[in-house]
Amino acid sequence: MIESGIRDNHKRGNIGDFIRGKIRTGADLSFVSAYFTIYAYDALKEQLDGIDHLRFLFGEPQFIRTLDPEKTEKKAFRIENDALELKNRLEQKRVARECAAWFAEKAEIRSIRKPGFLHGKMYHIENQGVQEAILGSSNFTVHGLGLGAGDNNNLELNLEVNDNRDRIDLKNWFDELWKDPELVVDVKEDVLRHLEQLYRDHSPEFIYFKTLFHIFETYLSEADRGGLLNEKTGFFETHVWNMLYDFQKDGVKGAINKLLTHNGCIIADSVGLGKTFEALAVIKYFELLNGRVLVLCPKKLRENWTVCRENDERNPLKEDRFAYTVLSHTDLGRESGKTGDVDLATHSWGNYDLVVIDESHNFRNNARVKKDDDGNRRRSRYERLMEEILKQGVDTKVLLLSATPVNTNLKDLRNQIYLITQNEDHAFAESLRIPSIAQTMKNAQAQFTKWADPKRNRDRKVGQLLEALDSAFFTLLDELTIARSRRHIENYYDTKKIGKFPERLKPVSLAPEIDTKGFFPTYEELDTEITKYKLSLYNPSEYVLPEFQAEYPEISDHLPALQDQKKRENYLIGMMKVNFLKRLESSIESFEITMERTIRKIGDLEKKILHFDRNREEYIHPDLFETLEDEELEELEERLRVGKKLTFKLEHLDLDRWLADLRADRNQLVKLHEAAAAVTDKRDRKLRELKRLIREKVESPINPGNRKILVFTAFSDTASYLYRALKYWARDELKLHIAVVTGSSENRTTYKPKGFRGQTDFNAILTNFSPRSKNRAKMRSMPQEGEIDILIASDCISEGQNLQDCDYLVNYDIHWNPVRIIQRFGRIDRLGSTNTRIQLVNFWPTRDLNRYINLKERVEARMALVDL
Repeated sequence: MIESGIRDNHKRGNIGDFIRGKIRTGADLSFVSAYFTIYAYDALKEQLDGIDHLRFLFGEPQFIRTLDPEKTEKKAFRIENDALELKNRLEQKRVARECAAWFAEKAEIRSIRKPGFLHGKMYHIENQGVQEAILGSSNFTVHGLGLGAGDNNNLELNLEVNDNRDRIDLKNWFDELWKDPELVVDVKEDVLRHLEQLYRDHSPEFIYFKTLFHIFETYLSEADRGGLLNEKTGFFETHVWNMLYDFQKDGVKGAINKLLTHNGCIIADSVGLGKTFEALAVIKYFELLNGRVLVLCPKKLRENWTVCRENDERNPLKEDRFAYTVLSHTDLGRESGKTGDVDLATHSWGNYDLVVIDESHNFRNNARVKKDDDGNRRRSRYERLMEEILKQGVDTKVLLLSATPVNTNLKDLRNQIYLITQNEDHAFAESLRIPSIAQTMKNAQAQFTKWADPKRNRDRKVGQLLEALDSAFFTLLDELTIARSRRHIENYYDTKKIGKFPERLKPVSLAPEIDTKGFFPTYEELDTEITKYKLSLYNPSEYVLPEFQAEYPEISDHLPALQDQKKRENYLIGMMKVNFLKRLESSIESFEITMERTIRKIGDLEKKILHFDRNREEYIHPDLFETLEDEELEELEERLRVGKKLTFKLEHLDLDRWLADLRADRNQLVKLHEAAAAVTDKRDRKLRELKRLIREKVESPINPGNRKILVFTAFSDTASYLYRALKYWARDELKLHIAVVTGSSENRTTYKPKGFRGQTDFNAILTNFSPRSKNRAKMRSMPQEGEIDILIASDCISEGQNLQDCDYLVNYDIHWNPVRIIQRFGRIDRLGSTNTRIQLVNFWPTRDLNRYINLKERVEARMALVDL
C-alpha cells in the first residue's frame, strides 16, 4: 500500500482505519456526512463506545424526512440497507438497539435545514487538545468508510488534514454551522425514533407491507416519476399542476397512464374532491403534446369550463393558456346554430385527440334510435358522440368525469365504458383477458340484484357482495377507473396540507303534516284515494269500439300493437299517479298547480269530444277531405284524432263512456284542487317548519357567523313558491338576502347592490351566495359588499357547483333517485370548505315512507352499487 495522505478505500488505504486509529478514550468527535448507518457504527463500536461526545451533522436536508418508516420512498430504509451480508441482517435488532443507546448517551445530531446539500464530508477528532481531521467524499457508511467485505467498498477521495492551523480552522468552520439556527435543526429525536423501528418487534402487517415495498420498489419508483408520462413536455412546471394537492396529482398521473394504455379513463372520485381541476391538468398534458381537446359538459356548467380558457379575471389558470373547445351535451342534438364561437353546421367533430365528458352519467343510456314529432328518425346524443367524434377522424381518447357513474344499474357503467372502447365489447379480450364487457357487467349485476333483494337476503353485508363478484369485474374497474372517497384521502394522504374535510353532523329528518288546520288529507289518505282514479285522459285505447280494433295493428316497425299500447297507457297512468304524490311531497303549491293543469287538459279533451259529437255527420262525410287545402287538412286531422305516437280516430271510440269517465275524474280532481288551494302559505305546516329551521340557524349558527342555507327541491313550482313565501320575511325580519335559481323559471333575488345590473344572472347568484369558493374577491365586475344568505334551487345546480361557503343544506323534497341526494349534498361537502361542520336536513312526506316505496332498502342498495 502506498504511503499517502489520500484515503480512497482502494490502494491508498481506507478512511475507516484512519478513524479507528485516531480515536482515543474520552475523545470529542465532530462529523459531517450525508448518511449514517448502524453498521458503520458497529464496525467502529470498540472505539466509538469509549468517546466522550459526538456532534453529527447530516449534510442532506431531506434525510430526516426519509427516515419515516411508514413512507415508501427509496431511502425510507437506507439506514439499514448498508449490510448485504445475511449475518448483519440477522443482527440488525441488536446493532440498532446498541446504536440507539450510544446515540442517546453520547451524541447530538443536527441536520442542514435549508434547500441544497452540504456536499462535503468531514471527520474531526479531538483527543485532550490534540486534533486530527480528514475530509473528502466518504459518507459514514460501511462501504463509504471502506470497511465492507471484499471489493464492495466505494472508491472515494479523502485527504488527511496535516496542518494544525487548518485543523483548527476546520473545527471553527464546523462550530459556525453547528451554532447557526438558520442553517441547522436538531433531529436527534427523529433519528432515535427511526432506530426504534429497526429493533422493536414488528407486527405481521408491517412485515407484510415492507415485503411488498421491496417487491414492488421498482414499480413504485416508476409510478412516482409518472409512469408513461412524457416528462419533457414541461407539464410538471404548469400552473395547474402546481395547484393540485398530492392526491389529485396521483389521480392525474393515473388517469394519463390509463388514457395512454387503454384510450380511456373514468375519474369517479367522490363529490367535492376536485375532479374538474384533475381533468384540467390532464387536458394541459395533451395540449402540451399539441393535441386538440373537446370538453362536453351540461349546459349549466359550460361557463365553469369556458372561464378557465379565457383571459378573464375569474380564471385562476390564465398562465396556462388553455385552448380546448367547450360544447354542451345538448349541442350533440343540434345540426346547426352557434355555441359561443363554434358554428355547429361546419364544425369538424372528428378532429379531437382527447374528449373530456363532464357528468358522464348523462350518457348512461346508449339508446340508438329516436324519432322527432313527425316520426322521422334522429340520432341520440350518445349515437352522435360515438359516430362523429369517437369513431371518425383521428384516434380519440376519452376521459369521463362523474362522482356517480352508476345511476340505476351497471348497464350505466357498461355504456360509458363503451365510449372508451368505441362500442367494441371484446376490446379487452387480449390485454385484460376479459372476453366480454357486457357479460362481465351482466354477471356483476345479477350478483348485485340477488344480494340487494331484502326478501332473499335480510342480513346483507357489503363483504358478501364483494366475495360474490368475479375478478373480471374488479380488473375492469382497476384498469379504467380512478375512484377515491373522502375516507381514502383521510387515510392515505397528509390532510394537514389539504385541509380537513368538514364534519358531517347527523342528518335531521322531518315529516310535518300538510295543513296546520288538519283539513287536507294526509299523504297516506291521498295515496289510497288517488289509486282509485282511472285518469282516463291518458287511456284512449280503452275506449276503442270492438268493430274498429282490427284497424289498429302495428303502426310502424318499432311501435307494438293495440294490446301493448294499452299496457303503455296503463304504465303512464301509474306514473301520473306517482307524479301527483311526488308533487304533494314537494309542496302543497306544486300539487295544486298539477291538479289545475290536469283538470284543464281534461276540460280541453271534453270540449274536443263534444265538438266532434255535435258535428259527427259532417266530419265523417266521404267528400270532406277532397275540398280542403293542406293546412286545412292538417287542422282537421287534429280535430278528428286523439293520442300522440299512436293516434285514434274519434269516430272509432266509445265517446259516451269516455266522457262519463273523464267527468268522474274531473270531479275528483276538482275536489282535490279546491282542498289544496285552501292551504295557503299561512296554513302550510311544512313551510312553517322551514321558517323555524331558518330562524334557528340564523340565531345559533353551527359555524361562527355562518347564516347560509341551501334549499333544494325537485320542482321549479315549489322553488318559486318558497321564494315568494320567504323573501319579505327573510329580508325584513331576519335581514337576510334570498335568491332562487331553477332550470325553467326566471331567477330572482333580493340582493340588489347599487350599480350592479346582473343580479339575476345564474352565475352571479351562485357567486354572491358562495363568494369565497367562487373567488368573488378577484372579480372586479362583481359587487364586494353583502352576500346572498339563502339560496332556493332546483336540481339544475346539483352537479358541478362549488358552494361550500354554505354549511346547511335542506332537501325540501326527497328525490327518489338516491344518487341525486349524493350530488346535492356534494355542493357543500367539499374539499376546501372553511366550515368545520355541515348539516343535512331532509323533509319526508310521511314517517312511514317505506310502506310506499321501500326507500331505505333502495338507498342502501344503490349506495353499495355506487361504492363499488
